[in-house]
Amino acid sequence: MGEELRRETATFAGGCFWCTEAVFQRIEGVEEVISGFTGGFIKNPPYREIITGRTGHAEAIQLKFDPKVVSYEDLLLIFFGTHNPTTLNRQQNDVGTQYRSAVFYHSQEQKEVTERVIAMLEEKKVFEDKIVTEIKPASDFYKAEEEHQDFYNRHRQQPYCQYIIDPKIKKLTTSFSDKLKKK
Repeated sequence: MGEELRRETATFAGGCFWCTEAVFQRIEGVEEVISGFTGGFIKNPPYREIITGRTGHAEAIQLKFDPKVVSYEDLLLIFFGTHNPTTLNRQQNDVGTQYRSAVFYHSQEQKEVTERVIAMLEEKKVFEDKIVTEIKPASDFYKAEEEHQDFYNRHRQQPYCQYIIDPKIKKLTTSFSDKLKKK
């Protein structure tokens, strides 16, 4: 018998899910990235309601990863290194609770690693302002409509992709080049 494959799940909200999805699709050991919504208080929320901010959901990604290839801690460092975790309910021009910074943990270990990473970033004063990222247990995750999946890879010429996502990808390839998928 071969070695059993052990995959873990991570769920992050860091502003628009198109941005977060584009970042994590490029990481070695990340096998699947789904854009969607989580952290709200109604079941099966329609997108038109989520974007009003009234459902409590955050735009988020849920990913499957191989912890033998990329650690949860590395994923967190990439997450914090590619969005601004110090702005409450905002990423650049995207404003509202649906764009908040949040980590939705799937185990006690993920919660502890998240708390440790945030404490380390605060201690090293990596950001000028205090990190306001929520740390919450994972809850129901709702996959966004197909038009939102793989958005950046399909629409790189759109102005939003060029002005908002391209700089995040540049930061990723500069700061985390050792974590990128081999072409």
